[in-house]
Amino acid sequence: MEIHQLTILRELGALGSVTAVAEALHVSPSAVSQHLAALQRQFGTPLTRREGRVLTLTDAGRALARAGADVIDALAAARGAVEEFEGSSGGTVTLSSFHSAGQAVFGPLLRELASHADAPDLRLTDEDVAQRDFPALTAQYDLVLAHRMEHSPPWPSADLHVVTLAREPLDVALPADHPLAARDRLRPRDVVGERWVTSRVGYSPDDVLSAVSALTRRHADVVHRVNDYGAVAALVAAGSGIGLLPRYTASHPYADVVLRPLHGLSTSRTIDVLARPETLRRRSAQQVVQALRRVMERLVASQG
Repeated sequence: MEIHQLTILRELGALGSVTAVAEALHVSPSAVSQHLAALQRQFGTPLTRREGRVLTLTDAGRALARAGADVIDALAAARGAVEEFEGSSGGTVTLSSFHSAGQAVFGPLLRELASHADAPDLRLTDEDVAQRDFPALTAQYDLVLAHRMEHSPPWPSADLHVVTLAREPLDVALPADHPLAARDRLRPRDVVGERWVTSRVGYSPDDVLSAVSALTRRHADVVHRVNDYGAVAALVAAGSGIGLLPRYTASHPYADVVLRPLHGLSTSRTIDVLARPETLRRRSAQQVVQALRRVMERLVASQG
C-alpha cells in the first residue's frame, strides 16, 4: 500500500464521490480511479461499491480508511518530532475562513505571524459555505475557520480535530432611530413582527430567525436574503428591515445602525478551527493556530 492510495480512500469516505476527491486533491478523476483500482488489487474483499452513479466505501473499505488515517497521522507525528528536534517550522500552511471572520482576522493574523522570524508561509482563502459543509473543506486546506450554532449538532468527531477560538453572539441590528433601539435588550416576541434582512438557509442568521419564529409561533417576514454582513448593515441603515450581525467579526461603518442582544433563546455560535489530526502534528500549523488564538482574544476583548 502507498500513502496516497490510503489518502484517496479516506477522502472518498469523507467527501462521497470520485469527483469531489479529485477536486480536493487537485488530481484528475481518472487518477483517483486508478489509485483505487491499484489498492483494490491488494485485497480480496471489495473496498468500494457502486450505488447508482456514486462510488461508496464498503464496510471493509471504511475499516481500511480508518486504519489508513492512523497511518497518515503516525507519519505526520514522525515528521513533527523531527521538526521539534530541529527547532524548525517554516513551510506553507493553507487557511480557509468564512467571510466575516476572514475580514476580521486575516490582517491581524498576518501581522502577528510577521513578528516571528520562523513563521510559516500562510496562504489564505475565504469559503462561503453552509455550516454542514465546513468539515469537508479540511480535505482542501490545512486549517478551516468555521462557525457552528451552539444548539446545532457538534462537528463530526471522526478524523477531525476542533479548536474553539471564541463564542460569538449574534445581535439584532436596528436603525438607530428604530423604537426598539431604545431598549437595552430584546426578546423574540419584540422582533418577530418586523421586516427582516437575513441570510440564505443553512447559515447562522437564518438559523436564529427560524428559532425566533418557532419560539413565538409566528412567521417572520423576510424581505431580503443576503449573506454579506456589510450589505446587511447597509440595508438596515437604509430602513429596509432589521437583521442579525455577529458581535465580534462583522464590523460596519454605519453610525446609524445599533446592535442589541437578543435574550430568550440561544443566539451564539462558536468560531472553531477544524483540521485533520495529522495537520496539527506540524509545528507550522500549530504556530498558526496559536496566532489565531491571540488574534481572536484581542478581537473579543476590544468589542467587550
